[in-house]
Amino acid sequence: MAAPYQLLIDGKWTDAVSGKVFATHNPATGDHVADVAEADAEDVDVAVAAARRAFEDGPWPRMDAAERGRLLLQVAEKIRAKGDELARMETLDNGKAIRETRAQVNASADYFEYYGGWADKMEGHVVPVRGRFHTYTVMEPIGVCGQIIPWNSPLPQAAQKLAPALAAGCTMILKPAEQTPVTALVLGEILLEAGLPEGVVNILPGFGPTAGASLASHAGVDKVAFTGEVATGQEILRASIDNLTKVTLELGGKAPNIVCEDADLDAAAKGILFGIFAGAGQYCDAGPRLFVHREIRDALMDKLLAMTREIRVGDPLNPATQVGSLTTQGQFEKVVRYVEIGQQEGAELVAGGSPPDDPDLAGGYFYLPTIFDRVAPDMRVAREEIFGPVLSVLEFADDDQLVADANGTVYGLAAGLWTEDMRRALTLAERLKAGTVWINTFRQTQISAPFGGYKMSGIGREKGLSGLKEYCEEKTVWVDLNEKGIGYFDT
Repeated sequence: MAAPYQLLIDGKWTDAVSGKVFATHNPATGDHVADVAEADAEDVDVAVAAARRAFEDGPWPRMDAAERGRLLLQVAEKIRAKGDELARMETLDNGKAIRETRAQVNASADYFEYYGGWADKMEGHVVPVRGRFHTYTVMEPIGVCGQIIPWNSPLPQAAQKLAPALAAGCTMILKPAEQTPVTALVLGEILLEAGLPEGVVNILPGFGPTAGASLASHAGVDKVAFTGEVATGQEILRASIDNLTKVTLELGGKAPNIVCEDADLDAAAKGILFGIFAGAGQYCDAGPRLFVHREIRDALMDKLLAMTREIRVGDPLNPATQVGSLTTQGQFEKVVRYVEIGQQEGAELVAGGSPPDDPDLAGGYFYLPTIFDRVAPDMRVAREEIFGPVLSVLEFADDDQLVADANGTVYGLAAGLWTEDMRRALTLAERLKAGTVWINTFRQTQISAPFGGYKMSGIGREKGLSGLKEYCEEKTVWVDLNEKGIGYFDT
């Protein structure tokens, strides 16, 4: 694709109606990455019209489901064939270590494989109603979908939204984050190469207040799926009211990671560090709150601090790097601000707390893995989502108080706990208000397992069969087998 990157509308690459273009930059160096066409409300109108034509009159929703599935499998193969190129693009776009983006490229292909397999298996069922009726259900595509994805994992987020919607037979408009649009556009190229009919997937890089807001409130959109921060999710939900647009939201998190006194401390320490410092902590299901039992607190802290000192922060393109840069200047400034807040509140800074002193990293948004000890549950660093490499350590001695403190946040996306007592583990898992609970592991996800949150962490589920059903309407059909009909007015 020639630079600047264009919009994908109705199967064609096109400039924005306004002619506007914006630049993206490598957050690890500040270097220019790409120029990208900037969509706004006029482009959204054109793309929604294209998606509506493709849904109402095009072949995609009417195609044999098995054929749709085969196309998705081709997309998976093409993603893997471009694996190294896509991983490099993703790293240049968002600063994540290439060891992570390589894994995420494979995960993106997995989404298309998984949902390609589901495409011809969405069965209805016969309902055994009273009387002489044959009553059955069918699953139908919900229609035109607006999909808005964040900057922290652009390619897998695009795949996570597009693959189930395509398997269901929907058409869609995808708006990637303005900070990280490139791999979504390359994915659009792959979809066209695989033979996706025109208008089925339209990709509109642009900004939230213009393209995003227009998509969320558009009367021609049947469903909006959004991943991002709570405030934006609330705006999208408000925008859905006039049209009663169906909405799924995957929002923020402040997951507790709980280490009981009988836990395997070596395994727990590895899981804790992976849960908060991978991706520079920029995951909604990260584990920024560590609850550690009083009896093993000192032993666990010794391990954590020793291991944290060995984490390799550096050039994201270096395969040896474990933690790259934060993705945006705003996120970097937010992390700096919360570290200051934690110190002002009286938390004890025991690791990190600043950018690295390596002059080679001075041009990027790098921040050292940071640990606050002696954190109280009512401190802001323990309650508010930071979305960065900052771990807050809290102590507990009693399970009842632990549960109250762990649940004492507006979020409910995920939680982890470490113990060898399975009765206790399952009891705690039952009491934790979270959409996912990990026992003796952390941040393990697979496409087949549903993912979503309680409380202000979101509405609905992604991944698995649950994620596919979010793009379907269930229709009930009644067939009267009575010879004389209803007979209500018979005399």
